[in-house]
Amino acid sequence: MCSGGFAKCLGITLMPVAIVCVLCNILLFFPGGNFVEKDHITEQVWYFGGILGSGVLMIFPALVFMGLKNNDCCGCCGNESCGRRFAMLSSILFAAVGVLGAGYSVTASALAINQGPKCLTDFNKTTTIWDYPFSKGNYLSDKSMWSLCKEPSGVVSWHLSLFSVLLVMGLIQVALCAVQVVNGLLGALCGDCCGCCGESDGAV
Repeated sequence: MCSGGFAKCLGITLMPVAIVCVLCNILLFFPGGNFVEKDHITEQVWYFGGILGSGVLMIFPALVFMGLKNNDCCGCCGNESCGRRFAMLSSILFAAVGVLGAGYSVTASALAINQGPKCLTDFNKTTTIWDYPFSKGNYLSDKSMWSLCKEPSGVVSWHLSLFSVLLVMGLIQVALCAVQVVNGLLGALCGDCCGCCGESDGAV
C-alpha cells in the first residue's frame, strides 16, 4: 500500500471516531439523559472538547488524508519530485492540527473524570445546592460515594461513561495522527507512488 492509500485508510477511520466524539459531547449536555438548567451542567462539557477538539478540528485532517491517494498518484506525474511529496508534507501540518485538537479533548475529558459531575447534593424547602461532591477522582474507586449525587438520576455513570469514551477516542485520534506524521514524512522523502504514475504513462 502506497503512502497515499495508507493515509486514506487513516482518514476513513478518523471520520466515524470524530462523529462519535461529537455525539458524546452533545449527550453530556443532558446529564443522566435529563434536561437541566445550563448552570447545572458540568463545567468541562462547555469546553466542547468532543465537538471542537475531537470533532471539527479532526474532520479537516480526516478529509485531507482521504484525498491524499489521488494527489499522491495523479498529481505527481508531471513533476515526480514535487506533486506527491508536497501533498504528503502538507498532510503533516493537518496531522499536527489533529493532534492538538484531540489532545485538547483528552485533557478536558481527563479533568472532567477527575473532578466528577456537577449534581444536586442537598435540598430543602427553600434552597437546592448543586455542587461537585467528588475530588481528585476518589469516586472512581468508591462507588458508594455516588449516592452523594441526588439528582439527576444516573448522572455519575452518565458522566463517567461519556467522558471515558471521549478520552479513549481522543487517544486513538492522537495515535492515528501521529502515524500519519510518520507516513507523511516517509511519503515526502521516498515519494512512493506505487507505480501508478508509470501505469498512467504506459496507458498514454
